Amino acid sequence: MNHVTVQRSGVGETSPVLREPVYHADFTMGEHSARHLRRILRLYLVDRGLLDVAGAAELALTELIANVVRHVPGRHCQIRMYLLGVDGVRVEVADSSPELPTATVRDALDEGGRGLLLVAAVADRWGVEVREGGGGKTVWFESLTDGGGGAGGG
Repeated sequence: MNHVTVQRSGVGETSPVLREPVYHADFTMGEHSARHLRRILRLYLVDRGLLDVAGAAELALTELIANVVRHVPGRHCQIRMYLLGVDGVRVEVADSSPELPTATVRDALDEGGRGLLLVAAVADRWGVEVREGGGGKTVWFESLTDGGGGAGGG
């Protein structure tokens, strides 16, 4: 199920100006999901004049979706995109897998294992929040403009 929600002001626990998501998707990830979600994210960012954070945000989103496809049984997750006013964007990818992702340094010839290192390199902030009761986790990142308190989205 995909649906768009209207933004209302609010204060989040980890972000100073967290709002209700402007986009919320709840579905099973497939071969083309990352491409479609990048387009949706870019549309929201361009509409809000946040094109300067789009590249970094799209890359980080692609890596989080790839992790779902590779590591989450059934590849089911929820995506939430929050516009942080003129400061940037926060994207959350939640799933029911209790296995926590780790950012690890791999051998140069390994085919995978660098996704979270890439997210850490291009996002201003990122993290993992465990759902209460062991019901999964949410992996999130924020890409911020220079005025958003971060390094600048990439």
